[in-house]
Amino acid sequence: MGTWGTNIKDNDTTSDIYADFFDLYNEGQSPINISAKLIADNEELINEPDDCNNFWFALALAQWETKSLDLTVFEKVKEIIESDNDIEVWKSLDADEKDLVKRKIALEKFLVKLQTEKSKPKPREKPRNVKPIFATGDCLAFKFDNGNYGGAVVLATNDNPKLGYNLVAGTRINQSTKPTLTDFEKAEILIRNFAFWKDDKQVSWINPDHYEKEYSNLFELIGKISVEKEYTTSGNDFTSYCADWAAAKEAAELQFEHEKTNSKPTIVLTVAELTKNKKRWKLW
Repeated sequence: MGTWGTNIKDNDTTSDIYADFFDLYNEGQSPINISAKLIADNEELINEPDDCNNFWFALALAQWETKSLDLTVFEKVKEIIESDNDIEVWKSLDADEKDLVKRKIALEKFLVKLQTEKSKPKPREKPRNVKPIFATGDCLAFKFDNGNYGGAVVLATNDNPKLGYNLVAGTRINQSTKPTLTDFEKAEILIRNFAFWKDDKQVSWINPDHYEKEYSNLFELIGKISVEKEYTTSGNDFTSYCADWAAAKEAAELQFEHEKTNSKPTIVLTVAELTKNKKRWKLW
């Protein structure tokens, strides 16, 4: 369960299911049929104790926003929240007391929201026609709050006009001078082990929706390196999605702060390993 906050949508599962619902909704499908499809397609997730709550929260939220909240789904969510089942899951994942309090407040507010009827359903969006923000191989520098430079590498692009995703990998670059392409080629990928993260790679598909308005001043394009490997949104390499272009910067700052009093992740993964194909030696 990739979680970055205590709000209902602050995790990969809820975000993904919510997005899947509205992808189908915007295509004109009915909320009833969409809900049935999502339940049928996510049986394994629904049976996963650590993550199933997030599925039901996403479905309930999407149904509420489309004025189609099913009583069975509502009662399921109500039972999860009132029994503190979700809080117990967070405890089992080593959440600290401060986050547990915040999560409980978020859950209680969510339940109140579901019990308040929405005035009108969320309108269906017009078909998207977007392009990726960056090209494969682009190396992006940014500044940490302490003045040092960090960096991220674009591993892939998705040219589907409905998506326009970039696959962005955060790195462990943390230096006083602006990184060069050589710095990027030699860099390690950021591995997260703060908060809920358990040696998790900071690599995710990011959509272009909020870039121009919120993040266009964050990055400086340093140049481009060669990316020999190919990644697709339908593959199994990286399946995390988000809309936060600041994720690489924020994750690195949190990870480096965490390492001041905790051990560095034992996993080492380099930019070269994610961009270069292994050499094939010819045997004579």
